[in-house]
Amino acid sequence: MPVVRYFLCVGGVLLALLFLSDAYAPRMPVVSATETGVHRSIIRIHSDRKWPERVVFDTNLPTIVPAPAATTVASVPAAPVVADVSAKARALQAFAELKPSESKKPELKPQRKRKIAKARVAPPVILVAQQPRFGFFNTW
Repeated sequence: MPVVRYFLCVGGVLLALLFLSDAYAPRMPVVSATETGVHRSIIRIHSDRKWPERVVFDTNLPTIVPAPAATTVASVPAAPVVADVSAKARALQAFAELKPSESKKPELKPQRKRKIAKARVAPPVILVAQQPRFGFFNTW
């Protein structure tokens, strides 16, 4: 308990010095408000900072309505006549609609499963005894 004894001794010395300095220090004279001639309730504090002028919104003016946007009708081109389509274009269209046959599918080999990561082993647990506390801190 040397820490507690230190705080008690030093605190006592500081308190005694405070009382001694209060006894020997000169006292400040007490000045009343009537002697100074200033009435404390009317003191105003003025700042050098100039704030911007306040903004006033005039709500009496009518609301501005935006002009309607011009709508344009997109013209859709007519479908081409069959006679106008070339033979090459008809052949490409035929191949695009062709469905693949199911009989020509190649057989896939079954793939074996891959190991991506090894199984991790937890580190060994080390048990350590708690050290006893000492000095002022063993009270809890």
